[in-house]
Amino acid sequence: MVIREFPIAESPSLRARAAVWMGAPEPAEPVTPKRAATVMFVRDAAEGVSGADDAPGARGAGGVEVFMLRRVATMEFAPRMMVFPGGGVDPRDADAGLPWAGPTAAEWAARLDVDEVTARVLVAAAVREVFEECGVLLAGPTPDEVIADVTGEHWHEQRRRLLDREASLSEVLREHDLLLRSDLLGYRAHWITPEFEVRRYDTRFFSAAVPQGQRADDDTTEADVADWVRPADLLQAWRDGSALMLPPTVVAVEDVAAATSAAAFIAERPVVVSVQPELVDTGTGLVMRAELMR
Repeated sequence: MVIREFPIAESPSLRARAAVWMGAPEPAEPVTPKRAATVMFVRDAAEGVSGADDAPGARGAGGVEVFMLRRVATMEFAPRMMVFPGGGVDPRDADAGLPWAGPTAAEWAARLDVDEVTARVLVAAAVREVFEECGVLLAGPTPDEVIADVTGEHWHEQRRRLLDREASLSEVLREHDLLLRSDLLGYRAHWITPEFEVRRYDTRFFSAAVPQGQRADDDTTEADVADWVRPADLLQAWRDGSALMLPPTVVAVEDVAAATSAAAFIAERPVVVSVQPELVDTGTGLVMRAELMR
């Protein structure tokens, strides 16, 4: 185990909540965290050239790249932060009729150390969220195929239906004779939001590659930047203060930076333990302290 200390991000609202928590005579009862899932899409840099000039760290020259979003400033949780696509679970993600291929819910339950219903919810949420946020659909007509093209107005309408909760992921897949491909996901980490936050998440971090023929896009209102970035450049931007990231994202990006290839990163099975950073006053300032497997 390694103890890491992370400075509080340069976010006025985040700093204010931390200060109020530490200054209270007695800590308030922490909010119960909501289950969530996020996905690190990775690719070997040779597969493409990073794009947007305004994406912190987006330069692309060798190594493994990761797809990231910068949340808009109006978001209630983690505004202006660089994040991976993902979000909270929806009750309908637990639909037992969800068309499924790859490792079963029971196998994922063992891997995630949860019950089968929760495992199904988390995997489904990961697949649904990345389709909603960046247009990548980890599904196919058979257990050995992946749908190659989900662009066009029809698929944008399916994304809208999911976002507006007009349809569940299970319904969308069944309507198109598709199976969720759980085998396309790797599992990387488990982080829980610190107790001082008013919005808390119990988040599983997955990894995946964008299927051949598909592309991750920026068609989401939750982000003002969406692009492939070089981990080393993004970490430098974070150290310089020109990019904001929360501790889980920093550690995850460090893991991508150390990867030898995208395929190896996805296939790797690291030991995963739950990490919940603790707000600590070091005497020279507030930090978030976390105990990590390293």
